[in-house]
Amino acid sequence: MKSNDPNQSIGFLIYEVSRLLRRNFDQRVQSLGLTQAQWRAIAHIAHREGCNQISLAEILEVKPITLSRLLDRLQASGWIERRADPEDRRAIRLYLSQQARPLLEKMQALALQTRQQALTGVSEEEYRHLFVILKKMKTNLSD
Repeated sequence: MKSNDPNQSIGFLIYEVSRLLRRNFDQRVQSLGLTQAQWRAIAHIAHREGCNQISLAEILEVKPITLSRLLDRLQASGWIERRADPEDRRAIRLYLSQQARPLLEKMQALALQTRQQALTGVSEEEYRHLFVILKKMKTNLSD
């Protein structure tokens, strides 16, 4: 379980699998004309509709100014909406536009293809076990 060999490191393995999943999905969504930064932002906004820009920047691990420019482009494309926060006049909340809903459905279909490719040869039981372990790890490392 404990090894200094990166090839035996759970952290390195999770990082590599994550990188390969992103790369595979990125290749698939190029047909939709989306960059990795765009599809990641759209996916996270869809998952957390009504989030603010600061929390989204933290999730995406980018600086707020970088995210602001990205959101400007997504809004100009008609994929997201910025709405005033009813509880804080200074804050802006992020939502997917109705125009983005079909795009999100296409992204989800492509994500399913990536997931199916990644899980080829993995039984349902193995998948459930892996999922439980990863959820426990996430919980253990969450603030």
